[in-house]
Amino acid sequence: MKKHEEKARELFHGGMNCAQAVFCAFSDVTGFDEKTALAISSSFGGGMGRLREVCGAVSGMLMVAGVKYGAYDVNDNEAKASHYALIQSLAKQFAEENGSYICRELLELPSGADEPTPEKRTESYYKRRPCAEYVACAARILDKQLGIEQ
Repeated sequence: MKKHEEKARELFHGGMNCAQAVFCAFSDVTGFDEKTALAISSSFGGGMGRLREVCGAVSGMLMVAGVKYGAYDVNDNEAKASHYALIQSLAKQFAEENGSYICRELLELPSGADEPTPEKRTESYYKRRPCAEYVACAARILDKQLGIEQ
């Protein structure tokens, strides 16, 4: 079943940023309603507010992992270490498949932040941006981690 992969791609094509597309695609896992999920993940599009740092698809994936597996006892360093190992593994899997988990590297953009105003979502935008494939990839990796058949 490719439900999350297809949903993430569909949400991205519907205008959500990469982080929102992944995080909202997993609302059945996280239990967040769409409005809350959109707000939580809104800051992470464009590699964190168009800073072009960590890819929004990866951020969305890691947010879902945090909801599902996150350490919540601030004094439990063992649980924190275990969770961070999972996060590093998920990011590594994404980078192995795509060459990086840094937005500017994935999109072959120069260093530095972009203007804060996002580009209009047009047909040419979607043809130029491989982001739909990145959100699908993040969803596949997360489904594998969650044991959800694809």
